[in-house]
Amino acid sequence: QLGDERVHDIRNYIKRGKLWEAFTSEKLPVLLIDEIDKADIEFPNDLLQELDRMEFFVYETHETIKAIERPIVVITSNNEKELPDAFLRRCFFHYIKFPDRETMQAIIDVHFPDIQKILVSKAMDIFYEIREVPGLKKKPSTSELLDWLKLLLHEDMPLDVLQNRDPTKAIPPLHGALLKNEQDVMLFERLAFMARRQGG
Repeated sequence: QLGDERVHDIRNYIKRGKLWEAFTSEKLPVLLIDEIDKADIEFPNDLLQELDRMEFFVYETHETIKAIERPIVVITSNNEKELPDAFLRRCFFHYIKFPDRETMQAIIDVHFPDIQKILVSKAMDIFYEIREVPGLKKKPSTSELLDWLKLLLHEDMPLDVLQNRDPTKAIPPLHGALLKNEQDVMLFERLAFMARRQGG
């Protein structure tokens, strides 16, 4: 590229990030910073000045980018890592509780509008039962329930497999979509084994 005129201006090689796009937007932007707890440990601290002053400095071009319109910034966290106090002080906190059955049904209806209602009802029974098992390292989430339903449909799982299942004596069918680590699978196998011994 040495013969190209573009090489004389470093701006041609700088890719604008989402914060930059939000700051230079003519209309009021909404900026989503998703799952900030999964970012590098210093990332929240690195954002403090930018969110406070609504500007940042581009070292390569020696220019300051200032927000035309102060964006609405939505930041999500799964609480897997503690966020710095200085960062949290600048946030308005809102806790979103895990979906209840009615909300979960609405979520499923969006993803599987023609799914059999009895299948969903039985699957949700099992799903919420699993979430209540004490000692579970990772409770299955909404996305895992959706994945599980997709597998049940794909495998054309007979409804009676879910209807006639004794929750105390067996691991759910296709449980790999719901249980995501070895410790939880072993816990369920142990519980099923103990239940069979007591029942037999």
